[in-house]
Amino acid sequence: MMSSPFTQFFDFTIPNVLHLAGILVLALLCIRLLRAASNKLIKPAVTQAKGAQQREQQTRALADKIHAAGCRIIWVVAALTALPEFGISALPGVVIAGAAILGFSIGARDTIRDAIAGVQIVMEDQFAAGDTIQAGDTAGRVEQLTLRRTVVRDGRGALVSLSNGEMRSVSNLSRDWSQAFVDIGVAAQMPLEKTLQALESAAAGLRGDAAWSQALVDGPRVLGVQGYDQTGATLRLQVRTAPTRQDEVCRELRRRIHIEFQRQGIALSEGRPAAGAGASLT
Repeated sequence: MMSSPFTQFFDFTIPNVLHLAGILVLALLCIRLLRAASNKLIKPAVTQAKGAQQREQQTRALADKIHAAGCRIIWVVAALTALPEFGISALPGVVIAGAAILGFSIGARDTIRDAIAGVQIVMEDQFAAGDTIQAGDTAGRVEQLTLRRTVVRDGRGALVSLSNGEMRSVSNLSRDWSQAFVDIGVAAQMPLEKTLQALESAAAGLRGDAAWSQALVDGPRVLGVQGYDQTGATLRLQVRTAPTRQDEVCRELRRRIHIEFQRQGIALSEGRPAAGAGASLT
């Protein structure tokens, strides 16, 4: 009579049972070790700030996904290892699994690349949901971050999906502090010292205003003459602000400069913008 898995099932011996028990225990031990290793990826929030809480949630979600994927692999390996105990050769299963993995890796090459890039973004804490970033020509607030893509709400209000693997350079505009420069073009006939004093007066007024203290990190500071030609001088101020608040601070600074210049009778140079802000930096 030919043997079959059903007949071998009833012919189980103590060594077969012990082998299966050993495979089960080893699989459970690997899952436990995987959970401990994935938990080390979690970065607990050190403050109650919203950004810190979001980064903790982001790393926790990544750890759960890695643990879930690892568990599936462990149970598949355990099942293939246990097949010979039932009289079934594991070789066909190994061949099929290998071919499936090879086909998936070829067909989903871009997806795998995006997922690896997503893991790097989370582990290196490049940015998190809620941060304001610039990637290429796209700038805006991160609405969603997964292992495969980053969804950004840009200045037009549109949702832009970016593949993680295609973002070669990303600027985080909301981490720690932001910076901007305000340039003022002044007519050549205006006394330079008087103009610098007027700028310092406007900057000091903003620094001393309690309503703006939460937005300011450093400055505004008058840096001095940025450029000079026959039409007049360009004077530059620098300000560091709380993340993403540089635009509103610059607008308030321009308003105060305009009022101070009007009060002191300081004329702006012709052909120059009255006040222009440089690029924001973090």
